Amino acid sequence: MKRLASFSLLSLVLAFAFVVSARTTDADIPAPPIIGSTIADFSLPDTSGASHSLATLRGKNGTVLIFIAVQCPVSNAYNERMEKLAQDYKARGVNVVGINANSTESAADVKDHASRNNLTFTILKDNGNKIADVLGATRTPEAYFLDASNKLLYHGRIDNSRDITQVNSSELRDALEATLAGKPVPKNTANAFGCSIKRPE
Repeated sequence: MKRLASFSLLSLVLAFAFVVSARTTDADIPAPPIIGSTIADFSLPDTSGASHSLATLRGKNGTVLIFIAVQCPVSNAYNERMEKLAQDYKARGVNVVGINANSTESAADVKDHASRNNLTFTILKDNGNKIADVLGATRTPEAYFLDASNKLLYHGRIDNSRDITQVNSSELRDALEATLAGKPVPKNTANAFGCSIKRPE
């Protein structure tokens, strides 16, 4: 009985320690910028090692930054939707840029993944999570829409369901359409869902 009680107590202690650790980790991630904030220019390498700045990648009417992953099943469920988004809005002056901030996925992994999934938009590698921390990004996929002056207009999910047949709200596209029509964004935040960004321990 004493052994059972000791084991139960040890389990509770370990569970509490895990929760505290998880909370500490979450607390270490900076909060995302508030809507309306201007995002400072930054530079990151692409999957071939060439450096790109936000200034050189942004579209004349805005930029969509999407944190993506190689192994995350949720991010992968959005591959075709992200590519279609990039194609649909490129001609309308909005560029889509992918960012991989997972410490567990190399630039070579990201490059191979993009090739296999026909992702033609630029994908940057955020080593050390510098930009993920600046933007308070925690999930893949997680999207940020900036206007032509890099003001943050929308932050959150791409749409409401991993299963494309269940999508009935597309907050990111709604934000893009409203902005291109000169109207206010109808909903400027929606909680992102997916896999956690794998930061270095």
